[in-house]
Amino acid sequence: MHQSYIPTEVLDRVAWMRGGHHKITVNPARTAHVVIDLQVGFMGEGALLEMSTARDIVENVNHVSRALRSAGGTIAYAQYKIDPNEPHHWGSHYDRMAPEAFERMQAAFTVGAEQHALWPGLDVQQEDLIVPKTRWSAFIPGTCDLDSLLKAKSIDTLIVTGTTTNCCCESTMRDAMQMGYKVLFVQDGNATRGDAVHNASLANMVLFGDVVTADEAIARIKAGQHSVV
Repeated sequence: MHQSYIPTEVLDRVAWMRGGHHKITVNPARTAHVVIDLQVGFMGEGALLEMSTARDIVENVNHVSRALRSAGGTIAYAQYKIDPNEPHHWGSHYDRMAPEAFERMQAAFTVGAEQHALWPGLDVQQEDLIVPKTRWSAFIPGTCDLDSLLKAKSIDTLIVTGTTTNCCCESTMRDAMQMGYKVLFVQDGNATRGDAVHNASLANMVLFGDVVTADEAIARIKAGQHSVV
């Protein structure tokens, strides 16, 4: 698991901007745990985009899911798929890929492929949402239904985990915050290639929400549960 670190000067700047360390509170009924791209193609040994560190965060991800689910919250698994024929063609990405790379990505992340599947170690329950996405962010209009599904449930707060910290997870958090969601980013529930990349992303994420540990996220869920009883 990553050794997370955020420079003091970054934290101080954010504290100045916010007039102190104002923590995001969690009302479980209006909170969703959004799990990004924890799929076989990113996590399996020898998988196309194997991220071995992602296997290390599964326990923390499941702990957060169980705590929020038991408190009446929502769990949503964002599941990446490749679809070059979708109406909103992602030419800026697909058109720059080497043909071999594109073919391998398509084989791995087409719906029904083994590597497209959610990681079997995740605690997925029948009531949880499984939401396809075709971009790095889960909040690009026309490419993922997550926003409309959350709005239908009056969700206003997100807890983000998954892989990779600096790409799909960071992209999702940036967009979510700018769309009006309050966001907790779980530092030991996100994974990427190396501590330096992970920590550079965390230093960005403190501008968009609260960077917390899994234990801290669970504590806020429990505090919110008690405050609304």
